[in-house]
Amino acid sequence: MLQAPFLKAGDKIAITCPAKSLIKPMDDAIKLLSSWGLDVILGDTIHAQFHQFAGTDELRAQDFQRFIDDQDIKAIIAARGGYGSVRIIDQIDFSPLLSHPKWIVGFSDITVFHMHLQKLGLQSIHGQMPVTIPDSTALGLESLRKALFGEALQYEFPSHPLHIPGTCTGELIGGNLSILISLLGSASDIDYRDKILFIEDVGEYLYAIDRMIRALDRAGKLSQLKGLLVGGFTDLKDNDIPFGFSVEEIIHTVVKKYDYPVAFNFPAGHIKDNCALRLGEEVRVEIGELCKLSF
Repeated sequence: MLQAPFLKAGDKIAITCPAKSLIKPMDDAIKLLSSWGLDVILGDTIHAQFHQFAGTDELRAQDFQRFIDDQDIKAIIAARGGYGSVRIIDQIDFSPLLSHPKWIVGFSDITVFHMHLQKLGLQSIHGQMPVTIPDSTALGLESLRKALFGEALQYEFPSHPLHIPGTCTGELIGGNLSILISLLGSASDIDYRDKILFIEDVGEYLYAIDRMIRALDRAGKLSQLKGLLVGGFTDLKDNDIPFGFSVEEIIHTVVKKYDYPVAFNFPAGHIKDNCALRLGEEVRVEIGELCKLSF
């Protein structure tokens, strides 16, 4: 898997909006990134709006393409997620990144880009975006800085009663569960075999989580994993007649038949910590009384 050069003080980074339009200024994010010694360049999509999107599909694709093609830009950070990345993914030429790789950063809807990049053999960073930076914890922000600048990443988190203990090593993939389902069978779908899968989601009904996990399993995506990390599943909804199972129970019921470690409550997703993950990199996962993820 091709890894981009890690950032250093003085590097130029770009912020673009490939999906939904911004709803608030990014002053905090620009101030933070600048404090890391980075030169922040804003895309044309930052102040654009077309219906719910940050400009038309053409504008959003052109903005992204401009920063891919500009060799002076060392990282591209998505300002926010929402919905819209899938509308432009096939309009973008990613081939320049194969000779001049750079970090693509974001989460949620940006999972479309993460998966497409891994299909091309490129690493990327699942982490806080400018729109979430004001609400992030110090841990979440520092993890993003470490991920960008190539410092060691190691996370410890408590055990859960439904954890399946064990140790595994493999390439880390994944992101937002709803997006992973939407990419099944597409040009951005990847081979999950021998990978460590990370999943998270927000605002879904419990029955929908059950359906999506079973869809992944029936598509053959869960049977040959090396391990599974379940991150934040937040702001979940239920029907008038309760579904009756927690997220942990839903997922455990499907994967307990497989022989690999499974961890719940990993600190990443639509949560304030949202610890940064370098997707496409080999990691070591230890699931026991105390759980650990090491890059």
